[in-house]
Amino acid sequence: MSKTIVAIATATGISSISIIRVSGSDSLALAKRVSKKEDIIPRYAHLTSLYNRDNHLIDHAIMIYFKNPHSFTGEDIVEFQCHGGMIVAQEILETLLAHGAVLAEPGEFSKRAFLNGKIDLTKAEAIAKLIETKSVDGAKILAKQLKGDLKAFIDESREAMLRATAYSEVMIDYAEEDIPEDIVANILKQLDALILKIENIVDASHRRKGLIEGFRVAIVGKPNVGKSSLLNGLLSYERAIVSDIAGTTRDTIEEQVRIGSHIIRLIDTAGIRDARDSIEKIGVERSLESIEDADVVIALFDASRVFDEEDKRIVEILNRIDTKEIIVAINKSDLEQTLDEDTLLEYNPIYVSSKHNFKNLTIQLQKLFDNIGQDEELMLISTRQIEAVEKTKKAILEAKEPLKRGELEFFSYHLQDAITALSSISKPYDSEEILDKMFGEFCLGK
Repeated sequence: MSKTIVAIATATGISSISIIRVSGSDSLALAKRVSKKEDIIPRYAHLTSLYNRDNHLIDHAIMIYFKNPHSFTGEDIVEFQCHGGMIVAQEILETLLAHGAVLAEPGEFSKRAFLNGKIDLTKAEAIAKLIETKSVDGAKILAKQLKGDLKAFIDESREAMLRATAYSEVMIDYAEEDIPEDIVANILKQLDALILKIENIVDASHRRKGLIEGFRVAIVGKPNVGKSSLLNGLLSYERAIVSDIAGTTRDTIEEQVRIGSHIIRLIDTAGIRDARDSIEKIGVERSLESIEDADVVIALFDASRVFDEEDKRIVEILNRIDTKEIIVAINKSDLEQTLDEDTLLEYNPIYVSSKHNFKNLTIQLQKLFDNIGQDEELMLISTRQIEAVEKTKKAILEAKEPLKRGELEFFSYHLQDAITALSSISKPYDSEEILDKMFGEFCLGK
């Protein structure tokens, strides 16, 4: 990390302000060269002129110096806040590069913050996800991670497993000492509680991932029930071709729309029926795949048509769904109704008109997403984190059996695997900590 890095920290495009960030030991020297100022006070907003290598004025900008270690990366940092647009920002960037800085790699500022102990991996991942989150609730979850809620769980769980491993090592090496008789039962109880907590967290993480990534909502039904009209209505513009000809939509169409405080991805699918040609068959297969990938399925039925075999097939598909939210909507409610609703009553159908009034559908979607967001369970925000806790759970389960049999060496071996897996979420595992626990909690006199 000896090199001084630089990057434009704001998104590409037209804006009122652009930010160029420099981090490293030469940051202050670079700031002095481009601003021609010698007296730069830390954490003070300097309004200054900035010059290129040919001494030509680039811009009048705000310059702020953060002296190490009191900065995001733990190194000297200088931020230049110039007028927006890429031309001015790019010229400042090129000037800093010409003076010896190097272009930062993606995520390198956060990486340096982690390596310098300013943030742990949970906070680093939360920073990345906070930029991408698709809902207000998702931002709140990530703010909790930045505050340290997930790290606190990791540290608490890690501490409990370290303590259990320490007890095990003591029983192996100092069997003559007085060890409480109920120690095995207490360790098993703690491990069972941790397994339950992990299962709840993983389940909540899968259920709530749409808060950050955006919920996927698939609109399905037989041909010509109004799926594309509903998509266009929700988007407030004609995105999909609408026709009275059944099978007009041959492929899935995906668009983003805001429902309440959530940005969701709507998926208009091809009508599900026995395909009449190879192209339509592919469209039907993609519709079924969209159901598998969706968080919420809106099953649309036509109030103006009789319930037929194609509708029955849609119901059969719904009956096989057990891990997704399902909303059954009866469309064309403004027309004369001939649909037999008895088969749909168990789904508590709502009535909509995709062309005139579907407010009750958007209200139900908003309530659904808001209820998911109110879950207070901790959340894992990346596949890496989920895999780590699942490895932890597996290792704990493998550790329990030898503990019951009194095979403490195997118990310690598997529990150390669990500690390593869980620790990878926030910080590396150091086996020396077991010794610290052993000699810190037991007066062994040896």
